[in-house]
Amino acid sequence: MKYLSAFWKENRKFMLLLATIVFFKSAIADLNSISGRSMQPTLLDGDKVWVNKLAYDIRIPFTDIFLASRADPRRGDIIIIDSKAAGKRLVKRIVGLPGDTIYMRNNTLVINGQPADYEVVSSDKDSMIIREQLFNYSHEAMLSEAFGNRAARSFGPETVPEDQFFVLGDNRDNSADSRIYSFIPRDQIIGRSSSVVFSLDSERNYLPRADRFMTELQ
Repeated sequence: MKYLSAFWKENRKFMLLLATIVFFKSAIADLNSISGRSMQPTLLDGDKVWVNKLAYDIRIPFTDIFLASRADPRRGDIIIIDSKAAGKRLVKRIVGLPGDTIYMRNNTLVINGQPADYEVVSSDKDSMIIREQLFNYSHEAMLSEAFGNRAARSFGPETVPEDQFFVLGDNRDNSADSRIYSFIPRDQIIGRSSSVVFSLDSERNYLPRADRFMTELQ
């Protein structure tokens, strides 16, 4: 006991700081690493994104116990998901809200009978970047010319259940999302991301991508 008392006296400031950091990461905000290509061109492998854990709900720290709702997830939000179906964290974009009827054919998205508008931003022999616009939001997405499984380009029509969401990766031909794991329950949403904090390029010995530091996401 004397040893523990002495240790506490010598290190209490550090321990309190550590406890504050752990509490902050659990309940308020955190960083999430992007691994893979499923959210290209919006997010790149090696990006570190800011996660606002108070964007939608307030929960007891270190638990999934719900305390209060702050706001509803919106169409177009980039969210971090603790997916039980996938058994890991996912980063995807909300496309369908509760009650929406979702229909996709050959990567053309139709929600509640209204098809999205598409504009080609750039293209090469392997891929194409498009701007998808539907209702009051738009964002860039990627299509791959070399994609083999064309069946994954179609979905539905299905209606999104109450308190669940339909999510897609921006890299439409290289993303395991609601087309694979089905709808996402609200209680599996960890938080919302709206910016890249910093980025390391795994293809260039993890050199920083300075142009992506503190960039806002669309």
